Amino acid sequence: MSSNETKDKKSIIRQKLTERQSEAKVVRKIVFITTIVLILIIGGIAGGGYLYINSAIKPADPENNTVKPVEIPIGSSVTGIAQVLEDNGIIKDARVFKYYVKLKNESGFMAGTYDMKPSMTLDEIIGSLKTGSVMDEVVFQMTIPEGKQLEQIAGIIGEKIGQEGEAVFEQLNDETFIESLMAKYPNLLTDEILGENVLYPLEGYLFPATYPFYKEDPTVEEIVTVMLDKTNAVINEYAGEMGAQEMTVHELLTMASLIEEEATEQVDRESISSVFYNRMETGMPLQTDPTVLYAHGEHLDRVLYEHLEIDSPYNTYQNTGLTPGPIANAGVSSIEAALYPAETEYLYFLATGTGEVLFSTTLDEHNQKKAEHITNQ
Repeated sequence: MSSNETKDKKSIIRQKLTERQSEAKVVRKIVFITTIVLILIIGGIAGGGYLYINSAIKPADPENNTVKPVEIPIGSSVTGIAQVLEDNGIIKDARVFKYYVKLKNESGFMAGTYDMKPSMTLDEIIGSLKTGSVMDEVVFQMTIPEGKQLEQIAGIIGEKIGQEGEAVFEQLNDETFIESLMAKYPNLLTDEILGENVLYPLEGYLFPATYPFYKEDPTVEEIVTVMLDKTNAVINEYAGEMGAQEMTVHELLTMASLIEEEATEQVDRESISSVFYNRMETGMPLQTDPTVLYAHGEHLDRVLYEHLEIDSPYNTYQNTGLTPGPIANAGVSSIEAALYPAETEYLYFLATGTGEVLFSTTLDEHNQKKAEHITNQ
């Protein structure tokens, strides 16, 4: 290779190196500028977020001492309370209030009508809600026990407000009344409650609890609204798990009602739940006596073989899967059991005369326990 060719080759290499260095400088410049821009954007968002949150935790209007009556319904969740406060102009942002409450681990808020001002701090608002210091005086209380059916609940309501239970029950099943409630609670009262085989649309939806009332003569609608508020608040606590399991509110309350009606104080509800789910998974009918009683619509001292022949979609001896709807109201323990069944292989359970519940995986084992604890007693 001649000296000229060598020089030319070195010149080309130097030129390429120069070009690459120039390109690298451009790339580094672009990366530097991009990084600076991203830092500025992130800093701006963080700074803006900090300023917004800092503003949101301050009084909505420090100079406004106008007293506003704010009603917090029974059974309201923190989310619901926050929204009520925002709607009434007492706080700036419901979401910030909710996270502020969680951050401070506050709870025990009380229902009622409060006199509040936009100038109140979040701590003052929380203090009022916890103490109930400005809450109206309770006129009467109404207790709805777990495992009660709609007709029984109607009787309890009627007794409290001086109406016949039959008249209350009729209103609870009035088509126009149901439609108005569905419009108010679209996520709770879905079209499933109007299913062809559903006996009573509101069955299982009126949550068992003790409800205080602050006026002497509330209407049936006002009472039911308070109860549905409570149901809605309870169900919302499990919305994430229901979504993960692809379970509707109607399915959850239906399963929970079956567990509630079979459970006793001594029983593991999660195990009963596992029996029901195991049976459905294998295509077996649930064969639970409370559904037969519900299908008959009358009190029976005990379920006999002849009672199992009733032609009803609620008869789980003749039909597989869940009943068309709940057969009673269910408490939190049964709702949680419906969501979180025990991991078992049980397919049978038997309640003894002492209230103990015995579980079995095979029919032979079940029959042996039945002979020992029921037949031979």
